[in-house]
Amino acid sequence: MSRRGWVLFLSLSVIWGLPYFLIRVAVTDLDPGFVVAVRMLIAAAILVPIGLLGEGFGSLRGHWRWVLVLALVEMVVPFGMLSWAETRLSSSIAGLMIAAVPLVSAVIAARLGLADRLDRRRYLGLGIGLAGVLALVGLDLRVDDALAVAALGLVVVGYAIGPIVLATALAQVPGPPVMAAASSIAAAIYLPWLFFAGPSTAVPATAWAAVVALGVICSALAFLVFYALVDEVGPTRMTVITYLNPVVAVILGVGILAEPLTAGILLGFPLIIVGSYLSTARSKA
Repeated sequence: MSRRGWVLFLSLSVIWGLPYFLIRVAVTDLDPGFVVAVRMLIAAAILVPIGLLGEGFGSLRGHWRWVLVLALVEMVVPFGMLSWAETRLSSSIAGLMIAAVPLVSAVIAARLGLADRLDRRRYLGLGIGLAGVLALVGLDLRVDDALAVAALGLVVVGYAIGPIVLATALAQVPGPPVMAAASSIAAAIYLPWLFFAGPSTAVPATAWAAVVALGVICSALAFLVFYALVDEVGPTRMTVITYLNPVVAVILGVGILAEPLTAGILLGFPLIIVGSYLSTARSKA
């Protein structure tokens, strides 16, 4: 990986390790849909002026269908499902579940011919990663957490598909207009929550600060870095930012929110990371 790739990789690893903590803080006092609505409005307000530079949205002519797909799989569904799931699960567990993204991405990319074939080593990686997910679910979660786990499963699939859409259907389109348009679509879809799910009582300043940070840092800034990283290293290896995301999520969750450091986290996390590494490593010639 080039120096630019490493800078983008490390930056996005930290930036996207923050949302789990910030979402947990926000949804404690605000409706999850309302949080996503404000988050996407802030992101769109920042990205649209940037997207208008140069050719602007004219560069998206003929690509709007795929911009809509990107908005749905990378923003609308994952952000909504993740925010809702964190009303029931800790931010640490949510972050670790999302660490399974490279596993799903490896399978999809290999099936589409976008990455190396699945050899024995990569199949071993998928098996180890799956064992880590099962350890996390089996040791830390209860039966009544099943819907939240299913929601996180949708997040994982969406986050695996998003980079592939960018690297294939939208590969020839400038990043800022793509991200500005996708953010605007997501904001429009969540607009009803802004009016019908707003707070009816006073909300702590910490919750509002978390929502603003989600919009500015974890959305607007993150999407620009996200596009640049996909362009630099490709869709499959881009997803390995989830090697470091959970570390940030667990440190913030345990250290600041006083979430428990459970047996499932201690056992499942290393298995997921090792599995993700093996399943996305380059096949030997």
